[in-house]
Amino acid sequence: MGELIDTAARGCLSKMAISPGKTGEAADYALCLDETRLPLNARLGQPLRLSWTGAIACTNCGRATKKSFAQGHCYPCFKRLASCDTCIMKPETCHFFAGTCREPEWGERHCFQPHVVYLANSSGLKVGITRRTQVPTRWLDQGAIQALPIIEVDTRQQSGFVEMLFKEEVSDRTNWRAMLKGDVESMDLVAERDRLLAKLEGGLSGLRERFGADAIRVLDDAPRHLDYPVLEFPRKIVSHNFDKVAEVEGTLMGLKGQYLILDTGVINLRKFTGYEIQVA
Repeated sequence: MGELIDTAARGCLSKMAISPGKTGEAADYALCLDETRLPLNARLGQPLRLSWTGAIACTNCGRATKKSFAQGHCYPCFKRLASCDTCIMKPETCHFFAGTCREPEWGERHCFQPHVVYLANSSGLKVGITRRTQVPTRWLDQGAIQALPIIEVDTRQQSGFVEMLFKEEVSDRTNWRAMLKGDVESMDLVAERDRLLAKLEGGLSGLRERFGADAIRVLDDAPRHLDYPVLEFPRKIVSHNFDKVAEVEGTLMGLKGQYLILDTGVINLRKFTGYEIQVA
């Protein structure tokens, strides 16, 4: 963990660190610049300025790059790393067993471990997948106000096949504008889980026949409720972009998902991973 500071800082961005709050409390946010963490919750209601210096460094190899690929990579790393392959976005297309994985050892560590398929409410009902170790981080990154793990599997590829079934009935995308406006009503995720499991039982049985009776395990977890530090949600969404305007400035009104909510607009900091930023 980097040094905690409350003054100006400079460094290359990575996604904000988010810790879930205790029951009834908002999540705790920190802006990450290289090894430094800048606490953000305490800056709510205060002026905040972020200035891009024009430099971008690859988050993998550190080399300078004029353009960021796959959230913070130079082009050679983007083409070489398994974490940047298309099967990360579409796990069902995993080609490990074909012997063509870009980094087999990386694949064994990251893809051959328990994954969960979950329902979440970020801007309405959605389905998603994540490694078991990434719960609840994944939900916080998406700005979900509710989440419920519904199925656990042994590999990332299997989670992709399960997600494909659920995508026949429910979206896998978040309407980020609705999420940031806070116009999201609470849902009965347990009832939605039971409805979907019943409707998709035939497809799930087929996956069990393919991967083994114990490979697709239905969970009985309780729903998780998530809160965010927001003083005021924006009525109209105006999006900041460092590639268009190098300086973003305003009063910090909230933090949700990987977005800063300023009185002048919102910005998705994860999109600018690797950008060198001066913060004041």
